[in-house]
Amino acid sequence: MKSYAEQPNGVFSSVCSLDCPDQCGLLIHKQDGKIVKVEGDPNHPVTQGNICNKVRNMPARLYDPQRLQYPLKRVGKKGEGEFEPISWDEAIETIASKWKELIAEAGPQSILPYSFYGNMGRLNAESMDLRFFHRLGASRLERTICNSAGGVGYSYTMGAALGTDPEDTVHAKLHIMWGINTISTNMHQVVLAEKARKHGAKIVVIDVHKNRTGQWADWFIPIRPGTDTALALGMMHVLFAEGMEDTAFLEKYTVGHDKLREHVRAYDPATVSAITGVPAGDIVKLARLYGETSPSFIRIGNGLQHHDNGGMCIRTIACLPAITGQWLVKGGGALKGNSAYLLYNKPALQRPDVLADPATRSINMNQLGQALTELDPPVLSLFVYNCNPALVAPEGNKVRSGLAREDLFTVVHDLFATETAQYADIVLPATSSFENTDLYTSYWHLYMQLQQPVIAPYGESKSNVEVFRLLAKAMGFTDPMFADSDEELIRQALDHPQNPYIQDISYETLAANHFAKARVTTPFIENLPTPSGRIELYSSRMEAAGYPPLPTYTPLPEDSSYPYLFIPGPNHNFLNSTFSNNEKHVSMEKVPRLYMNEQDAQAAGIADGDLVRVFNDRGECELVATVGDSVLPGVVVTQGLWADVPGTGARHFVNALTPDRVADMGGGATFFSGRVAVEKGQVQSAIVNGK
Repeated sequence: MKSYAEQPNGVFSSVCSLDCPDQCGLLIHKQDGKIVKVEGDPNHPVTQGNICNKVRNMPARLYDPQRLQYPLKRVGKKGEGEFEPISWDEAIETIASKWKELIAEAGPQSILPYSFYGNMGRLNAESMDLRFFHRLGASRLERTICNSAGGVGYSYTMGAALGTDPEDTVHAKLHIMWGINTISTNMHQVVLAEKARKHGAKIVVIDVHKNRTGQWADWFIPIRPGTDTALALGMMHVLFAEGMEDTAFLEKYTVGHDKLREHVRAYDPATVSAITGVPAGDIVKLARLYGETSPSFIRIGNGLQHHDNGGMCIRTIACLPAITGQWLVKGGGALKGNSAYLLYNKPALQRPDVLADPATRSINMNQLGQALTELDPPVLSLFVYNCNPALVAPEGNKVRSGLAREDLFTVVHDLFATETAQYADIVLPATSSFENTDLYTSYWHLYMQLQQPVIAPYGESKSNVEVFRLLAKAMGFTDPMFADSDEELIRQALDHPQNPYIQDISYETLAANHFAKARVTTPFIENLPTPSGRIELYSSRMEAAGYPPLPTYTPLPEDSSYPYLFIPGPNHNFLNSTFSNNEKHVSMEKVPRLYMNEQDAQAAGIADGDLVRVFNDRGECELVATVGDSVLPGVVVTQGLWADVPGTGARHFVNALTPDRVADMGGGATFFSGRVAVEKGQVQSAIVNGK
């Protein structure tokens, strides 16, 4: 039987590759060998045929005239984007020759891989690539830009990324969306909440911005950025003070509830109100609503952890369901991430055992600018894939200064000549996920999915897996692991006896059904992977690591140089920098905006629709002001990472403003803890028209 890719016409099962919790099942329509339509798969148990406009318009991205088809070699200055086509043989030979030279002169740690999850496929994100760089002995990258602070914080309380099965949340009578623009970033959680709403459920949204999700809520609670820990502690104060705790649950399933009860006495509503900006009466009302409603469910967002105190914030919110015993109520509890249910055999896939020197240096990806401009011994070569650091990394101007170094040999493997690729010496064309075989594991729902190639590779593009096989051969690596086929890699990942949840999932099951669910037979709280085996409200492990053992609010660093806290959140039609360079998606998003409180705008002489200059000592950008009451005074919010627009003079580069400090836990990013000033600028039609 012909493979999907070999069949010119038809409708084929697929999966969305984007770094999004929903990880939708898709149906791909082909005509004459090309994808002409993408729609949701109605047979997927969670996503059930509903998909976002980003993916619905995916064909416009796949066949964008700007998509790369051939390897390129730089012929102009770095940053100018002047290239000429070369063959794959020349590209691979150029890279291998340069790396052999660098290894001989400066050692393998002079080479740094830089990647993230532009493609969430486990093979193309973290298999042959990591095997190669481990074998090479390159500097290791700490991939901490997204979920690290919150992941560590949550694990201090719960042991691992284990939470409520989202399919069960249709039973919840209270849905708290805490720090998440669910409509734009987790749409199927909205679908499930709407089903619950039809049966009387209430939806509360807590956020710094009254975005689409805030407007959808039954009750929107605005909060000052970085103070969510205090609000959670204030809720605990009321819950304990008014006797709404589940004592039997606390005794059986937690550690330290008596100490926590005493600790939160200091977080009375008046004190917490002064910190958060939430009225004391609303704090009491929220706590009572939470304590008196069952099942109650908290969807914990991603942005909360992007503060200096982000890890502790997530650790604290994760304690709330234990106080009211919600973990034992179907549909109750909380969900930050569920990746532990689908944990695969990472050592088998990534092979860290072949790393020659255990002392190989490790570099935090949030501090790429420092690594490229200050590190000694220096990074002399950078290989970038599944990521666009010139647009997404914090302290962006420092990153671009580093990328502009003439002595830095840079390779970029991507679908497009991204902002990062403009600084590359070699650019390699990448396949899309629809051209690959891959394994997908959601970090929200509990389904694994198999991607089989639906179309042939575009032009001469190659997958990450194939590129690293070629580089291994060119470097003279003869290890058998580099000969593993895509199917063998998937089988190795699935062979993980230590994870009981995936023992029923095999390659054959996925090939036949396209998806398979983790098997959860008993409540996960019966056997938590914390040191005590219980929910740790008091954590001795945190105490040993130098943290307060009980949830504790720590204010953001004081900085009086600039008046506004700056929150560069996601928008509705891009995903990080993906789609920001595609005309269709830009036209849907229209204009890069700065949301500003009307009191602040009036004081600064700024009117709705004005072009404004947003700046600090790191850099500046120009955005269109949207003035109103969607943010609190002293806070400004942007949405989306907008691509550079050559030749227009438009400057939308919000990560020129963000700090590269790391958060309190996990080396996480602090994108949302920066401060800026705002002043009225000169209108440019290129920006106003969103082009």
